[in-house]
Amino acid sequence: MGETVRAAVQTGPRRLELREFPRPRTGADDALLKVEANGICGSDVETFKGHLGRPGRGPFIPGHEPLGIISEIGEQAAKRWGVAPGDRVALEVIVPCHYCQNCLTGRYQFCPNRTLGHGVTGVDVAPSLWGGFAEYLYLSPGTLVHKIDRNVPVEVAAMYNPLGAGVRWAAQLGGIQLGDTVLVLGAGQRGIASVIAARIAGAGTIIMTGLAADAHKLELAREFGADYTIVVDGEDGNDTVNTVERVADITNGKMADVVLELTPMAAQPISDALSSARHGGRVVLAGLKGGREISLRTDVIIQRGLTVLGAFGVDASANEQAIGIIESGRFPLEKLHTHSFGLDEVSQAIETLAGEVEGEQAVHVSVHPNS
Repeated sequence: MGETVRAAVQTGPRRLELREFPRPRTGADDALLKVEANGICGSDVETFKGHLGRPGRGPFIPGHEPLGIISEIGEQAAKRWGVAPGDRVALEVIVPCHYCQNCLTGRYQFCPNRTLGHGVTGVDVAPSLWGGFAEYLYLSPGTLVHKIDRNVPVEVAAMYNPLGAGVRWAAQLGGIQLGDTVLVLGAGQRGIASVIAARIAGAGTIIMTGLAADAHKLELAREFGADYTIVVDGEDGNDTVNTVERVADITNGKMADVVLELTPMAAQPISDALSSARHGGRVVLAGLKGGREISLRTDVIIQRGLTVLGAFGVDASANEQAIGIIESGRFPLEKLHTHSFGLDEVSQAIETLAGEVEGEQAVHVSVHPNS
């Protein structure tokens, strides 16, 4: 194995460059991961464009959904994580301290002591290899890892994060009960994952919205369990459809028990989400809006007695449940994977998921640094 590791480094909006870094030395309490694949999501697109992330941040290696094979591992780390060289693991973004009150009570995502994160920590923090768009990724002692069966095709295994989001947002935060009507606003990979999770949780009727450009995604959503799909900009992309009225028609005025708002950057779906929920219903907000203030009619929340929840990431229990779904082989998840790219094609991979490459219809896209 070489003494250097190649990685794609983001140096500014829409600026990525390949760099080489020294191969990290591992000790008793850390490890090195050979990255098999890193899935790309909507937040990667917005980060690539410069819409998300800290202003003025320095160069960093993106990629917060890494999946790979343990290449080297210290004795203490192997005992703590329960893994050995050759095992396949998926990583969580956050690297918590594991000792504070939040960590000890299961709220580790809000650990006040965390300073590291996969796909977000800068290359100025040794040993630089913190993101998944690299041939190897350094696993610090606090890293959260989840084992995945190596017999699962790598493109499917790399879906642990979007599927985990579906489990977290639909089943856990949404609290779907048997027979519930569920409305999913947004037809991305996490929207489809939410359909899968809602169906497993026992939803009675599932409705999904999308754009005319999302026709291929809406078709997949129907295959994975959506009963109705609404094209919000009309079949030709020009005639706006009233989502709330369509939900009322479908449900005979009963509206949705659970609404998931997953659209990136758009404001109108927030209003649609609140108005489409039944009295006493639950609304889960997970679509980031780039820090913008969104107009909100709070009277709707009050008068409908709604529970509105913010969805922050994917936690350990959701990841474990998602991996269980993946390993079960119950769903043809391979149908969701549309594109694989190499390390020198990261910009193209992100632009493909963003719908900026003419003629390409992407759903799940992953980067394979060692291919």
